[in-house]
Amino acid sequence: MPGKSKTDAIGKNRRTAHLTTALDKGLFSYATAASAAGVGMLALAQPAEAKIVYTPADIPITLNGGVVPIDLNHDGITDFSFNNASGTCEKRKHVRRKEGCSFGYLDLIPAQVGNAVGSSQTFNGAQCVAELRAGHVIGAGKKFKSNYLDLFQAEAISYTGVVNCPWTGKGNTGGFTALKFMISGEIHYGWAHVVLTSTGPVLRGYAYETAAGVSIEAGATKDKQEADASHAPDLPGPQPASLGMLALGAPGVAVWRRPEEMN
Repeated sequence: MPGKSKTDAIGKNRRTAHLTTALDKGLFSYATAASAAGVGMLALAQPAEAKIVYTPADIPITLNGGVVPIDLNHDGITDFSFNNASGTCEKRKHVRRKEGCSFGYLDLIPAQVGNAVGSSQTFNGAQCVAELRAGHVIGAGKKFKSNYLDLFQAEAISYTGVVNCPWTGKGNTGGFTALKFMISGEIHYGWAHVVLTSTGPVLRGYAYETAAGVSIEAGATKDKQEADASHAPDLPGPQPASLGMLALGAPGVAVWRRPEEMN
């Protein structure tokens, strides 16, 4: 008799294997966890919509040296300018007092329509550039002015003078200014850092929030998500993957991953 083919023999001897209920549930949990992990990784790979763009600087705002421009979003368009000037009152046509009179001021000027500077009012009614400390929230609901404002203004007549705005007080080392400007018709917020040194004011950096309408903290160079990611907690060392860990679902996957995969 002709021998049976191997295929027939294997076909007759093959039996369906039935998994235990516990093992079946474990494999299902593993598949679910793996799928969730894949979705999570894709979500992390998406670019964040909100981001702080910080530009460090060390630019002296030289007395009578012309304006110092700020291009917050680096599109080639000046958004704001600083101007540090002084002279005699003969050069100021609206001032009638001339003899023994001199002036000095440091201005922050919105350079485009729709741009504005955070403002504050002094006890004598002067409108000035608000001097902010680090961490102050800059955003909607704050006071902004679209015209130029003084960081300080001084006018001296025969050694007696009038000083407006708080940026010239004794021991004042400077602070942050609040900025509001337009990108493609949408409002964005930012800040500039001005340091007052013994040789004059210096622009030490500036930043803005890329998401329209989102507030920013004075002095912030990273958004909160970036800051949290850079201070991630230490994770336990790599552990061998087991069906029990994977059956935990997404928490089990977090334990299984190596620390470097979490950064």
